[in-house]
Amino acid sequence: MLKLKLERPLAVFDIESTGINRKADRIIDLAIVKMLPKGKAEPFTFRFNPEMPIPPESTAIHGIHDEDVVNCPTFKEKAAEVLQLLEDCDLGGYNVLGFDIPMLTEEFLRAGIAFVMEGRRVFDAQRVFHKREPRDLTAALRFYCSEMHLGAHGALEDVLATIRVMEGQYQRYTDLPNELDELDAYCNPRDPAWVDRNGRLKWTAGEVIVNFSKKQGQKLRDIVRDDPGFIHWMLKSDFPKDTKDILQNALKGIYPTPPPPTPAPIVNGEV
Repeated sequence: MLKLKLERPLAVFDIESTGINRKADRIIDLAIVKMLPKGKAEPFTFRFNPEMPIPPESTAIHGIHDEDVVNCPTFKEKAAEVLQLLEDCDLGGYNVLGFDIPMLTEEFLRAGIAFVMEGRRVFDAQRVFHKREPRDLTAALRFYCSEMHLGAHGALEDVLATIRVMEGQYQRYTDLPNELDELDAYCNPRDPAWVDRNGRLKWTAGEVIVNFSKKQGQKLRDIVRDDPGFIHWMLKSDFPKDTKDILQNALKGIYPTPPPPTPAPIVNGEV
């Protein structure tokens, strides 16, 4: 049990959703453990119909499919119940300040309810982790090499310290790739659904879809046809070259070739 002095309930909660865009995406699962001042903990779980398709890349993370939620209530239908459950509660979780609280607040707004944070205290375990276990170069040198970084923030000293850290990582992790192609893929894993390197464009059902802004979820070919000004704005803005190359070709009617479908897994010799 947490060694916390609670004057009122602490609602530790987590959200699974269709994605991470709080404006465009929707909550699918909401789990709350309400920790009471006298030590009792009460669990509550909700599953919602997001009223939109669940992207395959999201299903790959949380395992929830469209058919799993088709008969579930919407968040709006349960909003008053969730609000009552969280009444007079402080909030807790992992990265709740960065994701879960903003997502929950947005869902309440769509349901016509103002979720008031004023007066609520927040225990974010991720913030504690990052404060207590820093991830800067000085910490890395100490962890991998048992050395102090006495020349911190001098450019050459930082480079030399980074090389020492790299050496220490290869000593500690014997399976770390030593080919740069493999190492790049390890350090910069690319979502197979992304069309460009940064995921501004992605594949959905064989179509290139815009993956940000008010156009999120719309087909690139439809935007080229109906709102080419948006494409020209992207071309004039600070987007990566590979993204702009795809847009330039789209204006000419040339689109990338969809990736081959992922083969079904083989179970007991059967597909």
